[in-house]
Amino acid sequence: MAKKTVPETKDSTKSNQNASVDQVDQPVTGAEPPALEIPAAITVAGLATMMQIGSIDVIKQLMRLGHMYTINDVLDFELAADLAESFGFDVYEPEEESPDATSIVPSTEVDDTKDLVVRPPVITILGHVDHGKTTILDAIRKTKVVEAEAGGITQHIGAYQVKHNDKLITFLDTPGHEAFTAMRVRGAQVTDIAVLVVAADDGLMPQTQEAIDHIAAAGVPMLVCINKMDKPEADPEKIKRQLSERDLLVEDWGGDIISVPVSATKEDGIPALLENLQLLAEMAELKGNPNKLATGVVIEARLDKRRGPVATALIQTGTLKVGDHITIRDLRGRVKAMLNDQGSNIDSAGPSTPVEILGISGLPNAGDIFHVAPDEKTAKQMVLEHQQTLTYQSTKLEDAYTRIESGMTKYMNLIIKTDVQGSVDAVVNMLNSLSDEQSKIKIIRASAGGITENDVMLASASDAVIIGFNSELQPGASSLATQEGIEIRNYKVIYDLTDDVAKALQGLLEPVFKDVVEGEASVREIFEIGRKGTIAGFYVNKGKITREATIHVIRNGEQIHEGSILSLKHFKNDVKEVANGNEGGVLVNGFNEFEDGDMLEAHRSEQVSKK
Repeated sequence: MAKKTVPETKDSTKSNQNASVDQVDQPVTGAEPPALEIPAAITVAGLATMMQIGSIDVIKQLMRLGHMYTINDVLDFELAADLAESFGFDVYEPEEESPDATSIVPSTEVDDTKDLVVRPPVITILGHVDHGKTTILDAIRKTKVVEAEAGGITQHIGAYQVKHNDKLITFLDTPGHEAFTAMRVRGAQVTDIAVLVVAADDGLMPQTQEAIDHIAAAGVPMLVCINKMDKPEADPEKIKRQLSERDLLVEDWGGDIISVPVSATKEDGIPALLENLQLLAEMAELKGNPNKLATGVVIEARLDKRRGPVATALIQTGTLKVGDHITIRDLRGRVKAMLNDQGSNIDSAGPSTPVEILGISGLPNAGDIFHVAPDEKTAKQMVLEHQQTLTYQSTKLEDAYTRIESGMTKYMNLIIKTDVQGSVDAVVNMLNSLSDEQSKIKIIRASAGGITENDVMLASASDAVIIGFNSELQPGASSLATQEGIEIRNYKVIYDLTDDVAKALQGLLEPVFKDVVEGEASVREIFEIGRKGTIAGFYVNKGKITREATIHVIRNGEQIHEGSILSLKHFKNDVKEVANGNEGGVLVNGFNEFEDGDMLEAHRSEQVSKK
């Protein structure tokens, strides 16, 4: 899109100080429209201040342009220019500086073999809900994590390290509930070895197959852990047979997949499980280079009310140190502190180590890659480079919901806030599964953190309900919500959230009607009544003719008219209906050309009951 280059005039923005959303597409009159110099990237709040227009009005106009943003979101130049022009401004872009010939992103060249050291394996626990994944980790860690989970299910990805035979093993605990498919996928993508947990008293379930698919897609070795061997109905041979039906053969069935029977509650078989995992790790010859700037992947992120943004990350190469300058997408910061999986402060962490990182400027997304920059200047450059090349979206669902066809579709506008970033995908995926052709959910924004005044402002602008999942209500948000008439619902268990939304969605379904023929009659006489029209005298052959019906006039088997009833009589009396076997007279709206022998069909619309 070409933008005009217009010299800035004195007090140019002041002339538009009182502009409002009602003045959209109506440029400010005068010799020259007010001019704005817009940078390559600018926040909604920054542009609103530049234009001297209220943030709410700017957000509403963005919605009219087909974009969902909050005041803290970043706009690229093209969108910012379109927005400013819609308020009557003429826009120009500052001249760009020539980019450096070399990238400022840290080098990914092949490591010198002398720098490589054996690193701990990263193990992911996958399987069906209630098959004992977290209980197995409890047995390994001698903890009671499962007791602390809401609803008895794991709802966040956790990362833990244990030591066995003086060697470290890193575990990722992924939730088993069907809502968290995306989180299981994420776990499989960062792992070295996957443990498929199957309950011996239950067998392979749909989510077990999902886990198998994720492991296959990741291309990592798999170990089958047959849990709940202490149950009287335990049948490990059934499990092996079911695996064979999926072309997965364990070792004692002639295959190469290791299977280990365990009882997590009794801690039986746990040492054998760890030993076999270490065996697989040795076979994989896992190496890492601790002597370089660290890179890794964000596993989880949350907003702590005392410590600010906290990211759980898995270091994949290099060594991360307190004081390092770190970048994640358009975020940066300096590592203020690091905590290990036991919550203890540490000064450094090498490959395959999970850590909590404090000091990032905002919340990254689960799955984001972090880089350590050599200095603050380079970190700023890396963020700027990212901002200039990124196409900003308000949420990951923006492309999805803009593709949803309009028209007869009914939408429920929702703003989703969760305690941690990993739960965002889970809640969004579950809610999207509730939509069908007649009723759809439109997620205006989905993000982690507390429910803020900004969320309420966006809800007010978009007529949305705010759905929280273990998300705290920030000061001022509640009173503003009351003032703006915005409903906020917060949940601790995902089943309750989805059940309530499903019920509300059913209430949004437009009534479905079918056409019903409630009566048939034959025209036997015709009466002219002057300017009022023509009355058809009829005899009801079937059903009844009611006052509320629509009359279809049929001649020689073809419909020649459809119209409402203006008058219905039985002899000289006005009546509501004429039943089967009786005579009557009818005046039909817009039709006077009745002929003897015409057939009349009385139609009505009947609402189809929802199942």
